[in-house]
Amino acid sequence: MFINTLLNALPGVAAQGLIWSIMAIGVYITYKILDLPDLTVDGTMCTGGAVFIVFSSAGWNPWSALLAAFLAGMIAGLATGLLHTACGIPAILAGILTQLGLYSVNLRIMGQSNRPISVDKYDLLVSARNVREWSLSNPILVCLLFTAATIGVLYWFFGTEQGCAVRATGANPSMARAQGINTSFTTVLGLMLSNGLVALSAALLAQYQGFADVNSGRGAIVIGLAAVIIGDVLLGKVFRNFALKLTSVVFGSLIYYLVYQVVILLGLKSDDMKLITALIVALFLAVPYWKGRYFTKHAKKGAGSHA
Repeated sequence: MFINTLLNALPGVAAQGLIWSIMAIGVYITYKILDLPDLTVDGTMCTGGAVFIVFSSAGWNPWSALLAAFLAGMIAGLATGLLHTACGIPAILAGILTQLGLYSVNLRIMGQSNRPISVDKYDLLVSARNVREWSLSNPILVCLLFTAATIGVLYWFFGTEQGCAVRATGANPSMARAQGINTSFTTVLGLMLSNGLVALSAALLAQYQGFADVNSGRGAIVIGLAAVIIGDVLLGKVFRNFALKLTSVVFGSLIYYLVYQVVILLGLKSDDMKLITALIVALFLAVPYWKGRYFTKHAKKGAGSHA
């Protein structure tokens, strides 16, 4: 019974996992590449959906509304970047300030705390009702194409001179500045790109769920970190290529949502998922530390005794 229920839920798990993986890739840019803690994500995750629904309701086609959502996310990232680089505010606090401001901005955009959108009335790219259909409109296929395109574009961008400058800024800011790189610009650029992807993910999620809510992004950064960390812990040693590292984030997001579904089916309340997510992230963060502190030492001692 449990297995059958889980199998029936897998299409929805795959669709949502792929949608959130784009957000997680955005988190990967700040957390892994820039080495910056960016908490803007919790606000941007609502902004993207809000902008998409408002523009779609105004008669824009879904591609134009997606672009508007992406640009809105980039503006949010720009705000955090300028607070950090131009005002000297620590990155984590700059993200909190932008996130706080976005709550009011998102309410202004939607005009209310929750804004629905109907698949029957508007032309949407993804919809939960098509998740079991074998068609080109299946959200799993659509989101898979979006994810693959995102990874492809990022792989190309971070191979360019400007992309390498962003990576150098995260790896060693002092050395990057010594090489003539404007680290303030590359930091802002990375934050803009990251939050643009988060907003793009939010726009897809709003279509899939059929609504945008002012609280929909609360805790999103933890989910993004969970996907990044799970993918890195499980596949980091195998996936060395940059494109494969981004792909590991996708797998991490899918695994997270699979665990989420299992937890729900086991009878735990959805209200407890924030706590469970925090525990999952803490566990996967601790695994490399435990491995390095306890297992590596034992392995070295064993090798020494044999010698």
